[in-house]
Amino acid sequence: MRRFLMLLALLCGLAPALVVPLRGWTPIAGDASRWQGGGGECLIREMRHTQAFPALPTQQSATAVANRLRASLSKASLSEVTTQAVDRGATWAVLAGYVYAEGGARYRVSQLYLSDGGKLRTISGSSAAGTSSPCAASMREFIRYQAE
Repeated sequence: MRRFLMLLALLCGLAPALVVPLRGWTPIAGDASRWQGGGGECLIREMRHTQAFPALPTQQSATAVANRLRASLSKASLSEVTTQAVDRGATWAVLAGYVYAEGGARYRVSQLYLSDGGKLRTISGSSAAGTSSPCAASMREFIRYQAE
């Protein structure tokens, strides 16, 4: 039954629930859209938005979106903003990295922007900025290379 549901989701252009295949990572309160690792030092969150976000069929289209996103994030009081197009096989996505400050704390964020059935889907990972938690490197690597 699970295979059937995954196949149905793929045929409809919708991604199944996020699975984080990293050792020691667990869903938060059984919610497959929120994961924690490193005893809570690192968090990954998947969000499905209602905002239209067409598929990015080429590196050029993804780079154009990445450039617009970088300009937008830089205006949003975020620091150390970077963006890049990332290959996802048959399509492209955009990866953003930035530092976000709230309540005196700073967080390093990696955020992947994907098209899911023509709608925006983001996978975001965060950890305290300036720390070298082992979960942070594996989290960023997962988001950059594996998250779908």
